[in-house]
Amino acid sequence: MARQIDFAGKSGAVYRYSVLGEARMLPPAGANYVIVKLAPDGAKLLYAGETDSLAACEWEDILGAARKQHQGAEVLTRLNVSSATRRAERADLVERHSPPFNAD
Repeated sequence: MARQIDFAGKSGAVYRYSVLGEARMLPPAGANYVIVKLAPDGAKLLYAGETDSLAACEWEDILGAARKQHQGAEVLTRLNVSSATRRAERADLVERHSPPFNAD
């Protein structure tokens, strides 16, 4: 079973993300994704993003940069079909966690 991690946004809403396995086939579906550093005491949010197609792997460059500074950084995903929902969720997480790899 995939490992799941909950992240709360500034609004108080909780979003459940699943760890992405390296060999997993990715659907061409809209999704939110986060890059995190997993630790025994929890997960530190390094980047929050959203995409129209999870299969496009838009996070690869950011993940590479994150892994240079945070060994073992991983991508977690959450399927969301609605682009408005994805953008709102991403903004909610960025407002609460201020991930260092989100420039905006």
